[in-house]
Amino acid sequence: MFESLTDRLSGVFRNLSGRAQLTESNIQDALREVRLALLEADVNFKIVKEFVDRVREAALGVEVMKGVTPAQQVIKVVHDELVKLLGGDSTALDLKGQQPAVILMAGLQGSGKTTSSGKLALLLRKQKMRPYLVPADVYRPAAIDQLRTLAKQLDIPCFESTPDMNPVDIARLAVEDAREKQCTVVIVDTAGRLHVDEPLMQELVAIKAAVKPQEILFVADAMTGQDAVTVAESFNDHLGITGVVLTKMDGDARGGAALSIKSVTGAPVKFVGMGEKLSEMEVFHPDRVAGRILGMGDVLTLLEKAQGEMEAEEAEALAKKMQKNKFDLEDFRTQMHRMRKMGSLSSIIKLIPGLGSIADKLGDMSSHEKELNKTEAILSSMTAKERRNPDIINGSRRARIAKGSGTQVADVNQLLRQFEQMKKMMQSMMNPGKHQPRIPQGMMNKLGGMGGGLPGMGGLPGMGGLPGMGGMPGLPGGMPGLPGSGKSATKKKRDKQKRKNKKR
Repeated sequence: MFESLTDRLSGVFRNLSGRAQLTESNIQDALREVRLALLEADVNFKIVKEFVDRVREAALGVEVMKGVTPAQQVIKVVHDELVKLLGGDSTALDLKGQQPAVILMAGLQGSGKTTSSGKLALLLRKQKMRPYLVPADVYRPAAIDQLRTLAKQLDIPCFESTPDMNPVDIARLAVEDAREKQCTVVIVDTAGRLHVDEPLMQELVAIKAAVKPQEILFVADAMTGQDAVTVAESFNDHLGITGVVLTKMDGDARGGAALSIKSVTGAPVKFVGMGEKLSEMEVFHPDRVAGRILGMGDVLTLLEKAQGEMEAEEAEALAKKMQKNKFDLEDFRTQMHRMRKMGSLSSIIKLIPGLGSIADKLGDMSSHEKELNKTEAILSSMTAKERRNPDIINGSRRARIAKGSGTQVADVNQLLRQFEQMKKMMQSMMNPGKHQPRIPQGMMNKLGGMGGGLPGMGGLPGMGGLPGMGGMPGLPGGMPGLPGSGKSATKKKRDKQKRKNKKR
């Protein structure tokens, strides 16, 4: 979503990187570009003015620290102000008070309320709550059936409402039914309209009075830009919204709504929808989003995605297998499945610090996704015995695997060869030499939970040419700060000795 804004801001900071010191003149030039970048991203012009003024004041009043470039100093200032603009700290749901707690979902028709209700129910269940879904939209055809289908898919209880019922009665009776079923949180999916109108608002006000919700979440389509902010303001005036859910954050909108909505309504963004799957809803973290906008990646979200697909005990067991060099094709196949559940390849790469800009240079990611599909097909054509012991895969077996997966024998050979290379690399990461830094056990377990970096990718360092990656051009041979990247201590020592010999 923030790609164009990220590109513009990256250009501003590149221009500053050549300056020896920060002056009022070069700060002014940079802020002019920042202002244009934000306006192009469809951020409210009043908010842009206030934001730029705060950045100017902070940048002029700060001394450039030793060892930090002017560009880095300005990035720090812009990052801090972006975090404030997005709402500061992440805001959790406040469900204290009556039991069961009630969440009212409001918004215009087509904003994604019904799907977001299902996503939120799944997210709350993962937090050990017992959600109860309430279809209270009696106007839109099949709205009740849609939520009922989602509830059945998630195995979550749902109120049996019908189109001839009154929405206020539906909400009130549903809360009583949820209490009898000992559910802890009720999610009421209300009706939307094509535009804000008085009958809609009066109905919502009546539902609010009947069930007294602890949370009133305004669901906004992030693709609508400033319109979403205007509508949110109207809903806030009538209902007093407590939070915002932004849907379609994985789309190609310019991101203005996300940057403006907190300042205009005072209500924080609490959740964002990142895809069509019911599992693709995330808690909104302003600091992480600010990092993504500035091209810093988002390792915490990446780790959470990975850990969400694997239990801690399983991750630890996998890390031990990797340490003992017993990581086999069966484990590799399992990790590939987990990676696909985490999202598309491009969305994962953009969360890795330093790879945001590289992802754009890779061009169309569909070709790399096809490579992953081919790898998955080859692995699925092997027997469990062959995946656990690749050494038994002889010529006739390779021919059978290639035929079964619709590929060539050369593709099977390439996969096996690359897997062996990956195992060696992972072994060196997990068991470095005496001159190389050792990975702490806690980090090792996390790496195990991510397949040595990312499931199915065999570790971050040296991603190019790994199985399923199709030799992705442009990816670095190692990630800064991770073992296995850059020069080892031994290599540095040899280089130092060579320089001394030359001087003699």
